[in-house]
Amino acid sequence: MEIKIDDLSGGEVIRLLEEHLADMYKTSPAESAHALDVDALKSPEITFFSAWLGNELQGCLAIKQLTPEHIELKSMRTSRAARQSGVATQLLMHALDIATERGYQTVSLETGSHDFFRPARNLYEKFGFRYCGPFAHYQDDPHSRFMTRDLIKTCK
Repeated sequence: MEIKIDDLSGGEVIRLLEEHLADMYKTSPAESAHALDVDALKSPEITFFSAWLGNELQGCLAIKQLTPEHIELKSMRTSRAARQSGVATQLLMHALDIATERGYQTVSLETGSHDFFRPARNLYEKFGFRYCGPFAHYQDDPHSRFMTRDLIKTCK
């Protein structure tokens, strides 16, 4: 699988993000759906990654710089055809590696509290994320769960 920085111009990626947004609004009230649309994901503080197997889009994930030391994971999504194939794990490992290379110290995220989001929360827990309070611009919300983890610095 190839994971690359994506400029969000391809139709496959846009369709996957539209599916992501539709699911977010279907499972959470509008004021609790914090997924970003394509235009918002093109912001300069966001790096957007897409994962491909040949010409088939497998998934996507973005990292958003909050401060020079802190990033947020955004828009994690696996295509329907690639679910339960390890794509999310590979995307998450890639994002954590990039964050470490760029010198970030903390990675945080917001995800839903409903059962629909349980697989995502399980994945984040597996990678050492722990539950925390709201960060950045977020407020306490019964439909949201906030998670964070420190990045391990390695000597080279």
